[in-house]
Amino acid sequence: MTTTNTTSARDRIVIFDTTLRDGEQCPGATMTFDEKLAVAELLDTMGVDIIEAGFPIASNGDFEAVSEIARRTKRATIAGLARAIPADIARAGEAVRHAQRARIHTFVSTSPIHLAHQMRKSQDEVVDIILKTVAQARDLVEDVEWSAMDATRTPLDYLCRCVEAAIKAGATTINLPDTVGYATPSEYRDMFANVRERVPNADKAVFSVHCHNDLGLAIANSLAGIEGGARQVECTINGIGERAGNAALEEIVMALRTRADVLPYETGVESTMLTRASKLVSHATNFPVQFNKAIVGRNAFAHESGIHQDGMLKNAETYEIMTPASVGLTKTSLVMGKHSGRAAFRSKLEDLGLHLSDNQFQDAFDRFKALADRKKNVYDEDIEALVDENLATAHDRIRLVSLSVIAGTRGPQRATLRIADEAGTRIEEADGNGPVDAVFNAISALVPHQAQLELYQVHAVTGGTDAQAEVSVRLRDGERSVTARGADPDTLVASAKAYLSALNKLSAHSVRVHAQHAAAE
Repeated sequence: MTTTNTTSARDRIVIFDTTLRDGEQCPGATMTFDEKLAVAELLDTMGVDIIEAGFPIASNGDFEAVSEIARRTKRATIAGLARAIPADIARAGEAVRHAQRARIHTFVSTSPIHLAHQMRKSQDEVVDIILKTVAQARDLVEDVEWSAMDATRTPLDYLCRCVEAAIKAGATTINLPDTVGYATPSEYRDMFANVRERVPNADKAVFSVHCHNDLGLAIANSLAGIEGGARQVECTINGIGERAGNAALEEIVMALRTRADVLPYETGVESTMLTRASKLVSHATNFPVQFNKAIVGRNAFAHESGIHQDGMLKNAETYEIMTPASVGLTKTSLVMGKHSGRAAFRSKLEDLGLHLSDNQFQDAFDRFKALADRKKNVYDEDIEALVDENLATAHDRIRLVSLSVIAGTRGPQRATLRIADEAGTRIEEADGNGPVDAVFNAISALVPHQAQLELYQVHAVTGGTDAQAEVSVRLRDGERSVTARGADPDTLVASAKAYLSALNKLSAHSVRVHAQHAAAE
């Protein structure tokens, strides 16, 4: 896709999605190879212009994922990230070379604090690096993006000098990120306006915003950057990313659509697929979406107060500035139960935007029937939870077979747990300071590890005393953090599933690392 700065009655905003790169850097949000492919396919289908598929030099797994996404993607430009290092740029070029439209995104720090403490380079040395590495990237692909890391804390004169060098060397997109979420909207808007006015040949490049949410200003700053002349927005599904996250794609798209009266811009994103994308990324990363999250949160279109409900009954526009259907949200129904057959179940999955292979469908259907025997009504959210768990655990090496727990006011609480792996089935009993502690102690006895429990969170998937519990667990082993979820009407079973799923993720990563080291030797 060719992007320009041509002005029309309603300017086109290029959507650059970095869920698979910056989003995956969020602690615990690592995705599997298959999950990355699924997310990329949906982003392409929904009309995202550019997909930053990963950081190819980071690992063989990242390189392979970027390469495969480049081969498969039909419409979107595929970008690979590279530091301003020749080996990084060469690796990124190799990863994206099969894409119909390929981009190398290279970056270097420009702020005084980064130059002094991270780069340890002078301003002149950094300008020389920009000239050489952008030129190298341009020799590999026609579409080169250059980013000034920590642009918002860079003196304007020096920032203009760096941007001029990048454009001179062949950069077609200039990204001025708010790397640490420091800027205010007026500052960010003025930065873009001043750089575009002062830099020679600024009209030869598309300017881009990339905002982090450390002060909760990522969306406001992104929109301010557009007002300052930027025509590309870098964002992630659900706003995931480093620290407090990035600007959320769904919020950018719906802000531009809903307030077109004051924001005369448009995107190519199909908004009715936003909810589906949110759920897919939440499943892939095992990061639950907060209930009050704008656009895609469970409460985004919920109304509880009497005044609001009265207004909604009279006219939905009294308290809703967009419709649930505009973001692909369907109303929860109660039509599924133990008498529902395969055809009805498959139709329900399609309504929910869930697409499974034949084997995955059969496994999900079996789980649905088992759940229907335990619950009178199976809600849409119940089906989504069991499908998420089915996909997340499809390749797990260690599986829960059975669990029984003795609990109550008279301790100690005791858990008896049976698991299965490639060696067969094993059983263990353990006491604990409460039933959950006993369950986790039993797992630790069966699967020895050094990981530390960073998060244990429970919420009900739906209402009612027979509701499924969905448990989130985050484990840290050294520098690596993983998050996993488990769902079951029994909270303790859900807890065991989530803990085992997290251990499976850690184990799978260790196997990949050992295999890479063996191959290198």
